[in-house]
Amino acid sequence: MTPKENYLRMLRGEIPEFVPSYIEPHQAPVREELLTPQAVPDGPFVTSLGVTYVGSPDFNNGAMPAPNQIIIDDITKWRDQLKIRDVTGRDWEGYYKKINDGLDRENKCVSIDGGDYFLTLVSLMGFEGALVAMYEEPETVKELLEHISKFYTMVLKKQLYYLKPEIYVLMDDDAAFRAPFFSLEMYREFFKPFHKLHAGIVLDAGCVIDRHDCGKSEQFIDDWLEIGVSAWNPAQITNDCAGIKKKYGSRLALSGCWDGQAWMGKKADEKALRDALAEYTDTFAPGGGFTFSAMMSGPMDDPVANENRETVKRFYYDYVRDWYKTH
Repeated sequence: MTPKENYLRMLRGEIPEFVPSYIEPHQAPVREELLTPQAVPDGPFVTSLGVTYVGSPDFNNGAMPAPNQIIIDDITKWRDQLKIRDVTGRDWEGYYKKINDGLDRENKCVSIDGGDYFLTLVSLMGFEGALVAMYEEPETVKELLEHISKFYTMVLKKQLYYLKPEIYVLMDDDAAFRAPFFSLEMYREFFKPFHKLHAGIVLDAGCVIDRHDCGKSEQFIDDWLEIGVSAWNPAQITNDCAGIKKKYGSRLALSGCWDGQAWMGKKADEKALRDALAEYTDTFAPGGGFTFSAMMSGPMDDPVANENRETVKRFYYDYVRDWYKTH
């Protein structure tokens, strides 16, 4: 069974043949030049909304809005200040054909991402400006998001038509490590309608939805399931991951639940690391709905971090991969 077939089996709530992992890649993510990037390894990247993103090797080139960049400084003036790129006459078929030609569809699920409405608002107004606008001018914020949504869903429908992906990553970070940025009620008022809109479009196209949400975001899980989400990454340990596993079982596949920070910056005792990895696997693998995600933090050229990564990789093949055959 290919990593693709195995992963899709898990997402359907079935027991996979082997435990999925990043160590045997099962996804082929598509980088869309019109939307928010997840990583910026090649210098500044400007989106169709005019937002410049930058990355840093110290943070694995994760995309962040360039510092001191405010495109909308007054939410009531967004119609004058926001300019979305005109894509009239774009060769959609030719653009996506080049992408398609480089995809390994036999072994990997093609995945696209989007739906980042809160992060988009932050990228346009700054973090404080976005939150203040939500409190002071809620209806105007919704009008802005409606306008952006017309562009986002137009691009989404083109992606679905030409790429025919299997997975849609609904990516919108709305929580810090210890608490959400806003209440559940505000999520339902401002952002859930747009997430639901995207979810409906991609589910109709046969995609499975993987929700990307960092930080303490467990309070949103029931709302995710309501709109059709099947998986969650990175499911960080600030959430009650064991309790979530027990409550939802394979209804919500978990990719994460690993305390990578505990091993950051130090050479791990191999036995201690292997014992921790065994406990991690034995906690979250039962019943399916688990992607082994024991990432080891640190720069990719850090010899200590790389030695730890090799220990994790060996343990995956020694113990984790065939867990469903041996337990």
